[in-house]
Amino acid sequence: MRGLRPLALALAFATAALPLAASAEKALAPKDRQAALLKFQQDLASVLALRTEAQPLLGAALLARPLARPPETLTYHTLLERAARGDGAGPSVTWAQLADCDGKAGSCPNADAMASLKQQVPGNAAVWMLALGRDLAAAKDADARADLTQAAQAKTYDDYLGSSLQALARTVSQLPPPPETYDPLSGAGSAGVQLTIVYGLGATQPLPAFPATARYCESHKDDEGIRNDCLGLGKVLEWGSSPLGRSLGLHLREVLSPDDAQQADARRARVNLVWQMQNFAQLNVRAQGEKPVAQKLLMLARNGGTEMSVVLAALNAYGIPAEAPAGYAPARPKPGSE
Repeated sequence: MRGLRPLALALAFATAALPLAASAEKALAPKDRQAALLKFQQDLASVLALRTEAQPLLGAALLARPLARPPETLTYHTLLERAARGDGAGPSVTWAQLADCDGKAGSCPNADAMASLKQQVPGNAAVWMLALGRDLAAAKDADARADLTQAAQAKTYDDYLGSSLQALARTVSQLPPPPETYDPLSGAGSAGVQLTIVYGLGATQPLPAFPATARYCESHKDDEGIRNDCLGLGKVLEWGSSPLGRSLGLHLREVLSPDDAQQADARRARVNLVWQMQNFAQLNVRAQGEKPVAQKLLMLARNGGTEMSVVLAALNAYGIPAEAPAGYAPARPKPGSE
């Protein structure tokens, strides 16, 4: 579909950024090291399960989620149920509960969690984009149209990845990683292990259906009401928590705005976003070999904020400008890969 190519490019770079360290680890690590990492995550979750506050229990749930057969007290469901009742519980816990479902049974995202989020944070566009994706998949056109209006009228976009990163970064140091979890080819030591866990698990949190939203808006671009709502949603996304959301927001402005100057500005901003995510990805790779870089990225996650604020803070810490240099051009996807 016309206009999706630049979106796919920006999404590809943004998606690559956070899990890069984890992907590199998997390529290098033997099966016994992967087993050691999972055992370490279970040990961490066991320690954190003794807590009663929401944030450490959220961290424990995220640590336990990849475990194959954890005891009932350490299941994702049980730990999130406790987190939801714990001190400081909020929408970040409810958002994590979206993934407490059975994808094979078609029950994702968790319907109860979606209903709770609509009550907790009705002004968060991410919640209505979740509903939009689900209603589009179910061919509920009238409901999808209503979801779009709600999303366009929202005050912010937050998919709580920053909160998940913070929960993990504040809990992963509760135990020292055992030597068998270290990558022998990495110079970052324990910080490299912690970084892999924090950014690898944090990046697995639920996300709205960005491509489906883009397709819906583009296929209805001749409907003035839908086009205006899509442009309104785009503004919210551009200033939201997520690089992926920002990418979609800029894409919508580029392909739907009737103003040539606005289209050009969106294209420039999207190039800057790809530049930012490429450089953040490179910092993740550097962190596996340089302990100070790993420690800095862990500290930024621990300090909290949004995913986008963590990315920009990391670039600033290493003197990398947020704007791409003159002549910079993002790599184009290979033919047939769109």
